[in-house]
Amino acid sequence: MERRRMSKQQLLVVGNGMVGHHFIEQLVNTGGLEQYEVTVFGAEPDSAYDRVHLSEVFGGKAPKELQLADPEWYAEKGVKLLLSSAIEGLDLEEKSVTTCHGEQYRYDKLVLATGSYPFVPPIPGHMRAGCYVYRTLADLDAIRDACAGGRTGVVVGGGLLGLEAANALRLLGLETHVVEFAPRLMPVQLDPVGGDLLKNKIESLGVRVHVNTATECIVDGESALHRMVFKDGEYLETDVILFSAGIRPEDRLARNA
Repeated sequence: MERRRMSKQQLLVVGNGMVGHHFIEQLVNTGGLEQYEVTVFGAEPDSAYDRVHLSEVFGGKAPKELQLADPEWYAEKGVKLLLSSAIEGLDLEEKSVTTCHGEQYRYDKLVLATGSYPFVPPIPGHMRAGCYVYRTLADLDAIRDACAGGRTGVVVGGGLLGLEAANALRLLGLETHVVEFAPRLMPVQLDPVGGDLLKNKIESLGVRVHVNTATECIVDGESALHRMVFKDGEYLETDVILFSAGIRPEDRLARNA
């Protein structure tokens, strides 16, 4: 008797970042596509890429060189990839998701690989034009355009990503400053001695470092677009502000469900 062929289950993956892509790679390598019909939803217009080395684009690397896999790779493997398709709704009872375009997809299994989003401190003025986060290729385009007409840039946050962002501003030719609330750079990873060594190294590259510095507000500048007013009464004027003050889990979809 011929064995009846079982239909594949619908597996939806929400998120096409580095982790979401790694999951798909593992699924493909272990034969998971024999059991599942897979659809991946990416919020960005670009397929998965390496966010860790974003600043290298400002150093001359082509964005495509950061790509972990292009859409053709997904098609060749038999995985449906939908870009520019953020998921805005999750119905656990109906076992379905809804995209930003209003399209609904049902699932048997659902994987949430939604990653994180940049934390922006609620400083009065943080929504002003000329203030950016440093997270996506689209962010890089906006930052590059802003820097083209600017002279000075400030990164709020002295962690690893903040220093990467400062390097990006430096590569774009701006006088660059890092403003850190803690008493040293990378306060989670380094002790005071290590923090001092790193500060000296960063400043030797031409980046000004301001530690123990909290921003009270951001207002109109006189010699630049912004004036960052610090809680000690000092201020710094700058044309571009990048917030790199850490990340938060992108769990709103799950929480709302």
